[in-house]
Amino acid sequence: MSLYPSLEDMKVDKFIQAYNTPTASPSRALPLPDSTHCPSSPSDSKVEEIGIGTSGRLYPELNEFMGLNLNVDTLQALCTTIPEQSSGAGIVPSSGMNWAAAPITGADLGVKRAEIRQGVREVVLCKDMDGKIGLRLKAIDNGIFVQLVQANTAAALGGLRFGDQILQINGESCAGWTSDNAHKALKNASPERITLAVRDRPLERTVTLHKDMNGQLGFIFKKGKITSIVKDSSAARNGLLTDQQICEINGQNVIGLKDSQVLDILNSSGGSIVTITVMPVVIFEHMMKRMCSSIVKTLMDHSIPEV
Repeated sequence: MSLYPSLEDMKVDKFIQAYNTPTASPSRALPLPDSTHCPSSPSDSKVEEIGIGTSGRLYPELNEFMGLNLNVDTLQALCTTIPEQSSGAGIVPSSGMNWAAAPITGADLGVKRAEIRQGVREVVLCKDMDGKIGLRLKAIDNGIFVQLVQANTAAALGGLRFGDQILQINGESCAGWTSDNAHKALKNASPERITLAVRDRPLERTVTLHKDMNGQLGFIFKKGKITSIVKDSSAARNGLLTDQQICEINGQNVIGLKDSQVLDILNSSGGSIVTITVMPVVIFEHMMKRMCSSIVKTLMDHSIPEV
């Protein structure tokens, strides 16, 4: 389950399960995953996630992560921002396991719009009358990533977002391509059908938060970066971390917006439930350094997605 339920959701879910199951105890804790599915040590986890020790691959180096050429210091900083997988609400279960609480707030529109697909998905696009699809790609290290999605275009309607990694274009692998190679492939593609294999932004996650009586979620941000978490707030309870870049609010892209605009979106969001999609700042800044930030800010699609 890629979408994190909130801690409040887990408590309500446990109460409902206890109420609907006569033999269940209200105080019964959720079963934890088998230890055989968990890494034995943090170092083992890092090796598994980063792909250390691979050879004969396109990305054989220690400092290359999902096609991103990150230095050792950056990787160490990144690993300290990844939450522990052994405790807490909203943990992504191992394959074949079903022990996480279902999100009670799953009917909320923001939750639906903020759905994350960590697996590879297929997107089919077609060109407009001018032969455009509203998509600009950028080569970062050894991968091809989405630099810009323009509003009201085929790329926007297809659900592509800033930072998504393009793995294939019409069945041809993009690994190791330059930006020119990628745009050439799009230009030469048939206007009726362009098939892309896409993976969502690296290490992004969505956290469900609940506003308090004062309408606060419990975190402070500057230039889109979460800098502080308020004690005993919904943000603290649900595992929101500092040094995370806010990418979406209720599924709406906020990358490139001013803090005042982001705050307006947070304050104007209907209801008491808000979903925040974030990614580690070290990954976000690494990508932005290789992209034209002015283009991202002026032309990026910030429309509210339909569900």
